[in-house]
Amino acid sequence: MSFSNNLSRVIAKFQFLPPALRATVVSGIFGRVVPFVGTSGLRYEELTPERVVVSIRNRRPVQNHIKGVHAAAMALLAETATGFVVGMNLPDDKLPLIKSLKVDYLKRTQGDMRAVATLTREQVELIRSTPKGEVLVPVMVTDESGAEPIRCEMLWAWVSKR
Repeated sequence: MSFSNNLSRVIAKFQFLPPALRATVVSGIFGRVVPFVGTSGLRYEELTPERVVVSIRNRRPVQNHIKGVHAAAMALLAETATGFVVGMNLPDDKLPLIKSLKVDYLKRTQGDMRAVATLTREQVELIRSTPKGEVLVPVMVTDESGAEPIRCEMLWAWVSKR
């Protein structure tokens, strides 16, 4: 099934670039569109309708008092990955809205972090074909050690732009 929306059309323009350069260019573009994302330095590593991978480097501007990635930056990482995967599947006349964001902080983080948000084929179909709705988007957030220092639940809704 062929599907295209504004977000996927923008991403498609850079498919010819090598993956590392594509991630840099796309991250720069979306960092300007959403200033907080740009300030935090989020990096879009993989962007498909079923899977989005976003990372954040553990650097001074996003650190907490113990030199780990700040709690708010971890929540931003998970929210961005889940919102992006929903956004890649929304028709252009729909608007994505975060409805509920639940984050359980389980342990201290080590180094850089990565969020992987996924949708099933059924969830993709629901988002693309339902005028208004909501979906719980699974996301796994890991740190450099491979541990999962936070557990998240992100509920996204979509409504008409009008």
